[in-house]
Amino acid sequence: MKLYMLFLLSKIGDYTLYYLEHAGRMNIFLGQCLWRLLTPPYRIFPVIQQLNFIGARSIFVIFFTGGFTGMVLALQGYYTLRKFGSEGLLGSAVALSLLRELGPVMAALMVIGRAGSAMTAEIGIMRNTEQIDALECMAVDPLRYIMVPKFIAAILSMPLLTAIFDVVGIFGGYLVGSLMLGVNGGTYFQGMYQSVAWNDVEMGLIKSLVFGLLIVWISTAKGYFLHWERSGGFGAEGVSRTTTSSVVLASVTVLVWDYLLSAIML
Repeated sequence: MKLYMLFLLSKIGDYTLYYLEHAGRMNIFLGQCLWRLLTPPYRIFPVIQQLNFIGARSIFVIFFTGGFTGMVLALQGYYTLRKFGSEGLLGSAVALSLLRELGPVMAALMVIGRAGSAMTAEIGIMRNTEQIDALECMAVDPLRYIMVPKFIAAILSMPLLTAIFDVVGIFGGYLVGSLMLGVNGGTYFQGMYQSVAWNDVEMGLIKSLVFGLLIVWISTAKGYFLHWERSGGFGAEGVSRTTTSSVVLASVTVLVWDYLLSAIML
């Protein structure tokens, strides 16, 4: 029994030290990337490439997801509001739900699945094939060369993608509420106009900026420290496990920070 307890305590200590070390490593990585982001020289063309990859190529999935999210919000909200005779508040319910919560969170989750996983796999393969080590041997800073364009593009893209998600979702709710359920279109938009304030829009924009930073930080750091991952390691299997771990960690982190930001800004 004593041997088992000693073994258990040693494993707990081992995992605690590993996760503390890994958290410190990732925080140092974030600080180094942000410092390089704020200091010259700047390379414009790689940033444009990453804006295309992270932002422009995500528009279709954002458009599609936003439309159906707004439609299901209108459908469910209508039957809830009808119980209280408040169908005229449907526009307010859809708009506030999208602007404050669902827009930033759903857009972030879609970007994690489409672009975040690709960034982790790309950088993980570069680490796996020693391309990052080769850059360092040639005196090229891999953080400035590879990471900074991704950081800039993700931080700029997320508010724009969130705005597209919100607008498409509001019009998706209008289509269901007005054309299918018979809610007056003027009432839908008038209720939204009266209830939505700038603070609601501001909350969504701030969340999207924070989520963009979290996504690119976790996605790039996981690939960059591929060889330090317990569940990762070198080889194709290591890259796949690290990519899966990155998607899960980024998604959970977005949801946790969504709660924290909501609690702070309410």
